[in-house]
Amino acid sequence: MLLPFYVPNGAAPKVVVVGGGYAGLAALVTLREHCRSAEIALIDPQDHHLKITHLHESFRRPMAEFRLPFAMLERRFGIRHLQAALTPDEATLRRWNTDRLLVVGDEMLPFDYLLLANGAEYRGLAKNGQALDLADFGRQPGPELLDRHFGFAGREGRFITVVGGGPTGIQFLFEIAHFVRDRRLPCRLRLVDAGAAPLSEFNPKLGRYVMARMADLGIEHVSGQLFREQGPESVVVERRETGELSELPSALALLFAGKAPGDRLATNWFGQVTVGGEVLERTFAAGDCSRYRMPGSNALSAQTAVRKGKLAARNILRHSGALKVLEPYWHQDLGYVISMGPSDSVGWIGLEGNVVAGLPATVLKEVVEAQYDLLLAGVDTYFI
Repeated sequence: MLLPFYVPNGAAPKVVVVGGGYAGLAALVTLREHCRSAEIALIDPQDHHLKITHLHESFRRPMAEFRLPFAMLERRFGIRHLQAALTPDEATLRRWNTDRLLVVGDEMLPFDYLLLANGAEYRGLAKNGQALDLADFGRQPGPELLDRHFGFAGREGRFITVVGGGPTGIQFLFEIAHFVRDRRLPCRLRLVDAGAAPLSEFNPKLGRYVMARMADLGIEHVSGQLFREQGPESVVVERRETGELSELPSALALLFAGKAPGDRLATNWFGQVTVGGEVLERTFAAGDCSRYRMPGSNALSAQTAVRKGKLAARNILRHSGALKVLEPYWHQDLGYVISMGPSDSVGWIGLEGNVVAGLPATVLKEVVEAQYDLLLAGVDTYFI
């Protein structure tokens, strides 16, 4: 497959990718597809890629299906993985861009291009022994976590409180609901949501569909409340409008407050990082850590991360070539689907008002996820 406007110019580039999430892996696969001789190093503190958008499915699928060892990617794509964490400030970025050299542990790592794709942190809420968050589910399967921290024996009528009415919270809520229902486990479920309805950042039709399904499953909905603390047998919440505190019976809180991108790296239309108005021509960014110049999507979603990663990789190769004609970022999300258990989903496709739900939405979500799995196998089916 040819890459338009990429005309190799001398030696193949040395590229360092920082971050092994959706954007980082999409970039390194794209680099390898279009330049088999490129030297690619991946820096990530973990030893595996985690398909974080699948973690709610650990209630019905093995965790191994969501983890891809970087050692496997090393063999598959001829890359090198260095297990380390890098969090540069503006001065460091300028120095790296000029020196084209990273110090990783005891090693000096020269590069021609640097791609920062180290994601965004999740909003931290107060945790104790009776509260779990997404990081916990990344380390251990859902059923094991609930058995360890909740324990179903003698828990008739006790509540598990899911905090957060965004996509992640909704996906976990419904997976747990189906899990406890199918196994007839003694517990009740509650959703604590800061908004008036779940999925408030989307078309209201999505939230109404979710609330109808919550009613069908007997899930309690507490709206307009902020989580403050989970105690031994109760959760403390604060009414968003008045600041009034109250307690609700709860034996375990699951915290899904969403991402906190903080200071995202600004880039130009081509994915090159800008610092104080200066374009760092050899330093690119992609994924949740980046904010591309509009009008392209800056959504904190896996599909946006993948598109940014692929575009940044293509532009790295173009910049390394003879013509240096770079491609601007125009991508707009083509849809968004939220899972609501093994056979139900809700979302939109094409236009945000075009809502899909039920089994058709589930099939659509599975097709999109299969496309990413194909990419990691070296088969790129992303045409736009």
